[in-house]
Amino acid sequence: MTGRGPKQWRTRARQPGARGFQTLAAVVEGDGPNQVALAGYLRIDRTVMTYLLDDLVAAGLVERRLDPADRRRRKIVATRQGVETLHDLQRQVRAAEDELLSVIDEDEREVFRALLARLARTVAEGEPGGASCDIGADSCDAAVSPERGPD
Repeated sequence: MTGRGPKQWRTRARQPGARGFQTLAAVVEGDGPNQVALAGYLRIDRTVMTYLLDDLVAAGLVERRLDPADRRRRKIVATRQGVETLHDLQRQVRAAEDELLSVIDEDEREVFRALLARLARTVAEGEPGGASCDIGADSCDAAVSPERGPD
């Protein structure tokens, strides 16, 4: 390990921000989704998606193009710069992951990544047991509640 900590990793991989990175990846890997479909797929509020796409358009990473099937809609399409930026960011993220996970061998990394992917799919498919944010808030509230007795 080179001694760089999490702050450097966040700075290195943060160019369009986490949601921008996620959105750019979905656009590049998708088939020109419209804004509403993209917001639904990524589970991002439609209003937030509008501002997010405005930023990506201003950065030259995506374009809004008329949908030939429905002229009232616009497809979100990655520019060449957007594709190149995504690939560069993916390399940076992979390098940061490799550095962070350097304490475990490659087989363990693959198992770790597979488990994280499975957890993410499970949460995305319906968040069993309730919304993760609500669960976290309930756990924190219970931990600091003066009425709560010892376990």
